[in-house]
Amino acid sequence: MSGSVVAVLGAGSWGTTLADLLARKGLPVMLWAYEPAVVEAVNQRHENALYLAGCPLDARLRATTDAAAAVRGAEVVVSASPSHVVRGVLASVAGAVGPGAVVASATKGIETETLALMSEVAAEVLPGRPFVALSGPSFAQEVYQGQPTAVVAASTDPAAALAVQQLFATSYFRVYSNRDVVGTELAGALKNVIAIAAGILEGLGLGNNPRAALITRGLAEMSRLGVALGADPRTFAGLAGMGDLILTTCGALSRNRALGMAIAAGETFEHHRSGHRTVAEGANAARAAVRLAARHGVELPIAEKVRDVLFEGKPPRQAIAELMERTLKPEQGT
Repeated sequence: MSGSVVAVLGAGSWGTTLADLLARKGLPVMLWAYEPAVVEAVNQRHENALYLAGCPLDARLRATTDAAAAVRGAEVVVSASPSHVVRGVLASVAGAVGPGAVVASATKGIETETLALMSEVAAEVLPGRPFVALSGPSFAQEVYQGQPTAVVAASTDPAAALAVQQLFATSYFRVYSNRDVVGTELAGALKNVIAIAAGILEGLGLGNNPRAALITRGLAEMSRLGVALGADPRTFAGLAGMGDLILTTCGALSRNRALGMAIAAGETFEHHRSGHRTVAEGANAARAAVRLAARHGVELPIAEKVRDVLFEGKPPRQAIAELMERTLKPEQGT
């Protein structure tokens, strides 16, 4: 899609990084930001100090607070807003998005109230547009630095997946295609829940044994719910599943892992959230995933404990003890 006009909705660290990546490829990119200060900084000083501090942006990247103007004429609309505002943002531009525009979602989350994936939100708000889920192990800071990164572009429309694959591909950002949208989106949302649990373990001073158990059983939970929703189980062994899970549970740049560490240190979720501009998607995803699992008759014991710790005040050590004392079961299929 050389020469494609691209709109990026959401100027957080990830949206800004993706917009900068495309601008450096010489593509015309318009970045929408909610904050006027971000727009001014991008346009005048070529920086986003609020969300991507210390990272000079390509001078060709332009920003606006007018979302409809950003998407008008765009061949690809990249949705990179937090999951709880995606519906509102997309609804605000519905009249301006072209009928053939590809919607590429870079948001990893589940809508809390409706339990909808971002693909379902887009299908309701922007019906008829090809949808691609862009996901995988990718810290914004490392992508900005040009560190080798591999992600997945998942779509039921092969042409749309190929278009997004070619759009984002660079010498350091490799994009694989995939047809499993549900699995790719669920993996991206649920790994954040497991990352919070990993941060709790880290914050409590626990070691490698519990971390390995958590990652392995966390992957089992992700796969179990995914299969119940019709996902391809192979997706969870790939970049969007195991790849992103390893990164987010072990990487120091993970916001969700940092949230877990803060909780283990005695901070409440509300206090942590009030002091951070960026969103730890795993918190809302924990509640949504448990409700979604109940709807489909699936058990998610780790996600349940994360929810209880964050929203019901359960002490982290008690949650760990309850997980360890569950009824003994065979490993496969549970």
